[in-house]
Parts: sequence; structure tokens; C-alpha cells
Amino acid sequence: MSQKESHLLLPVDSAWLALERPENPMTITVMLRVEGLTEARFLEFLRVYWLAWERFRAMPVRRAPGWWWEEDPAFSLQHHLEVVPGTFSRKALQDWASARLNQSLPYYRPIWKFWLLPDAEGGAALLLRMHHCYADGLSLLGIFERLCPPSPQQAPVLYGAREEADIGRWGRAASAWLRELTASEPGGAEAAEIGEGEDICRNGGSPGRNALERASWKSLKLVNELSQFLVEPEDTDSSLKRSLLGRRQCRWSEPVALDRFRGIATFTGVTINDVLLSCVASAVRKRLVADNTDMDEAILHAAVPVDIRSRLPAEIKPEPGTLGNYFGTVFVPLPVDGESSLERLFRIKHETRKLKKSWQPGLSWALAGSASLIPEAWRQPVADLFYRKASAVVSNVPGTRDQRYLAGCRILEQMFWVPQAGDIGLGVSIVSYAGQVQFGVVADEAVMAAPENFLDDCLQELEFFPS
Repeated sequence: MSQKESHLLLPVDSAWLALERPENPMTITVMLRVEGLTEARFLEFLRVYWLAWERFRAMPVRRAPGWWWEEDPAFSLQHHLEVVPGTFSRKALQDWASARLNQSLPYYRPIWKFWLLPDAEGGAALLLRMHHCYADGLSLLGIFERLCPPSPQQAPVLYGAREEADIGRWGRAASAWLRELTASEPGGAEAAEIGEGEDICRNGGSPGRNALERASWKSLKLVNELSQFLVEPEDTDSSLKRSLLGRRQCRWSEPVALDRFRGIATFTGVTINDVLLSCVASAVRKRLVADNTDMDEAILHAAVPVDIRSRLPAEIKPEPGTLGNYFGTVFVPLPVDGESSLERLFRIKHETRKLKKSWQPGLSWALAGSASLIPEAWRQPVADLFYRKASAVVSNVPGTRDQRYLAGCRILEQMFWVPQAGDIGLGVSIVSYAGQVQFGVVADEAVMAAPENFLDDCLQELEFFPS
């Protein structure tokens, strides 16, 4: 497209280009195991359905005053799909997927690519890598839900989106967000669980307060939220805080029945999310113990992405099926000093309840969006303000409860890995799909040489609770 027809990226999208580092690329990875998927079926799927989103034909181009979407004049699906022959065992597939994570995507064409392994053991493997500037994990999840119906005879009905040119969109978005922030009233309405894709930072109303009282209360809360975050102690030095090498490995667990986690949550009076985070805390604790860390003084936070779409004002709330980055981050203290499984679980419950009333997601979303608007010399301090507070990223991806079909072929498993900003070298993904849960890990070799052991430690925590 010409310069007149090109579209400005929103700062929350271009932020991932601004914050990218060679040793830690801002790329989302998705892996699906799809029964019987062939090259011909998948190519037709891409042509008809995937490319209905105009953004997938465009690439981000740096041009003052920012980044712009420009259509690739030489676009060809052959550049974005590679079919890999041969049978792959589970171990071979994990090694192959790790190698793809360390393979750079070219920036002279749209920054996404699929690999199809049609003859892999256990069903065809489909791997997607995409730069974070195109979409966040929930956007991608929404696209796959639209394109993958619950029946092999059913075709997708609603799909695709135009890339609208609107240079003033970010200004209106920032203004509306600030108005919403200052106009909201104090209260205690609780929001959904972390990772459930709902509003975790909502505040209820108290009719009758005058505008000055509301503004004063909000200003004080804003100062208090920022102050509490700034004084939060940084994580204890450990093997998870080493300088990154830029070489990563990924692994994923066997599926575990969702009912196993639901049963523990019901028995202990917590949520499923609490149980999942407790499994991660247990595995991290074992890492710290192996480092001979003083566990009485140990501090470790997990950066947890949280969807903020329901928090945004109506005039800037994205339409269903549109691409973009609309999530903030909360930093959950993991009780790694807790010696028993029950203690860790109940302390996780306390921390997640406290964060439900936090403004952290909205504030982190706004500050992340500023990364592409500020001088380059200031970007690293802005990133450090948030990401130096965490040693791991933990993403919880809620999939569909029923099985889905891609191009008429049954999806057996799905796995997501999100990037780890700053110097974070460990990412833990928890993915639910069709009544089962899988844990995934992506780790820089400097912080974890054998990520499969970490997965084993996550699942071992379940053994300490009744079946």
C-alpha cells in the first residue's frame, strides 16, 4: 500500500518492536497437534480464512513519526508456510520446536510463519511463530476459536477484519482511558480470576460522591498503587536471574485432566487458577533450594498477563475478532519460602485476591504503550521499572471446553508460549483445552538447561493433594 494508504500502529502494538532485544525477541509461538492435516487442506485454510485479516498481509515499517503497517508488495503464502517431511517422535519434535524458537523471522515481509509436520507421531504438528506487534495471546486465541468450529462439517462463519487507517486513534484512546480512570469511583466490586480474560481491575461505584472527592480519591489511589509497586523488593538473586544467552529451549507436558485441578480447588476452597500458580511456585522453590538460597529470605515474582479489554471505555474497546495488544501485567509474589503445599496454595489465594483490586494491569498497559513514544535512551529504564521485578512470566491461556476442528481435522492439543520481556529468561504457559490442561516451558539456556525437569516439578505438586 502507498504511504497514504498505510496505517499507523497503535503504540501498544509498536511497543513490542521498541522493546525487542536480539537475545529476547518478542515473538509468540503456538503449536497445535491436528489429526490428519495435510498441506493442501492447510493452504486452502490460509487462503480463504487466515488472510481475511488484512494485517497478516502487512509488515511493520519504521517511518516518522512511528511504525506503520504496509502491505507486502511481493506477498506469497509460500514465504509463510514450510512443510517439513519425516516422522518426529515426541522428543525429536520438542528439539525441533526449540530450534525454530531460535530461528529469526525476516522483517522485510510480514513477521509470521507456519511450519507443518504432517507425519509427526501422534498427529500432524502445526507451529506458528508471530511477532507480538500483530496480536496478543487472547487475540490469537479468539482467531483460532472463530476459524476452528466444534464440528468437522461446520465452516467458519464470522472471520476477518480490515486494517483501518486512523492516526488519531491513540490520542482518543489515551484521553478516554484517563477520563475513565479519573471518573471511576471507589468501591470493592471483585473481578474475575487472573488469566480468565476478564476485568481484574474493576472498581465499583458509590453514588453521591462529588467530582472533587472522586478525583482526590483516585489521585491518592494512583499514587499509592505506584508507590507500592516501586517499593516492592526485587527478586532474590538466583540462577533464574542470569544474563541471557539468547538460546532457548521449549518443552510441554502430557495433558492432565482439568477435573484433577478442579477437584483440588473444590477440596481446598480456592480457585483452579490458584492451584495452577501453586504448581509453578513449587517448581520454582525447588530451583531456589538447588541454588542453596536462603529460603527464609527468598523473594520471587511472576509476571502474569491480564486481559484489560473489559476495562477499556466503550469508544476504544476492540471489536471481537480484531487483532491487537490489550493486556496489562500483574506481578504476583510466589510464596517460594512456604514449606508445605497447603501453605503455598493459601498464600497464592491471598495474593491473587489482593491483586484483583489493583490498578497494575491498566497502569502497565499504559506504560508499555509509551515505549515507542519516548526517546530510545529512556526505553530500557521504563522496561526495567516493570520487568526487573519478576524472574518468570506465567501465562494462563483458557481454551475452548469442546474439541475444535481446523480445516475439518480434529485438534488434539494446543500450546502457547509468550515472550519474556527484559532480562526474564523463563516463561511458563498453562493451556486448557477440551477438558485437559498442559504446562509448557520456554527457557533461555543460561537460566535452565533442562526445562523438562521443571515441568515434572510442576506436576509433582498435584501428588500432595487427594485425588
